[in-house]
Amino acid sequence: MPLFRYYPSNPKNLDPEMEKKIFFHSLLFPAIFVLALWIVKIIELTSGLSFVKLGIFPRHVNGLQGVLFSPFIHSDFSHLISNSLPFFILGFMLIYFYRRISYRIFFLLYILSGISTWFMGREAWHIGASGVVYAMAAFHFVSGIIRSDVRLLTLSAIVVFLYGGLVWGLLPIRPEISWEGHLSGAIFGVALAFYYRKYIVRREKFDWEDEPDDEEEENDGTYYFSESTYTRSINVNEEDSEQNETKHRQD
Repeated sequence: MPLFRYYPSNPKNLDPEMEKKIFFHSLLFPAIFVLALWIVKIIELTSGLSFVKLGIFPRHVNGLQGVLFSPFIHSDFSHLISNSLPFFILGFMLIYFYRRISYRIFFLLYILSGISTWFMGREAWHIGASGVVYAMAAFHFVSGIIRSDVRLLTLSAIVVFLYGGLVWGLLPIRPEISWEGHLSGAIFGVALAFYYRKYIVRREKFDWEDEPDDEEEENDGTYYFSESTYTRSINVNEEDSEQNETKHRQD
């Protein structure tokens, strides 16, 4: 699919139509997923039903179905709202920058975080999309660091700044919060960031990345800013050598 082979490049060579397509495509999946979360909650409230038992109940066979369904179930609107915005932003980032493997990464994070919660969680119903949110946040943060990509590092800083409070959700501070689900997601987010570390987020260098520093770098009295300067410095050194040899011969 051409959409998955196109990456942001030098601003002078952008394809406006393709940029627009990939931008809206990246918005589509997280928007549909978040919409589904809200529809499930509205159905639950209007029907008077409780979907809590579709969540994860660790080490019980009837709780294994929650690996698939638990991210769609939330205790109240406050719980739902707290997961909706970060899920949307992190999902958009995942598809936009990791295009070709984005859905593979997402579903691996989704399934692995759920299975891990089923194995290590307390015997209680674990619900909510926060495990997946933690997984994507950890993936973006670690991936941005190990790639040393300016854009990804910036996004990682934004993740830390906006959702830095997520770190407290990894600790068993509040018994009503599934910290096991958060920790499971974070662990697999880090693991997949390292696993896919060789995947190249292709781009051309921006003009400002190739500009020389304002201050000249000096090395043994020779300046290496351009070929002409370097050649001139060599010629000067050669002239000095010739003069020294002539002087020695005269002596």
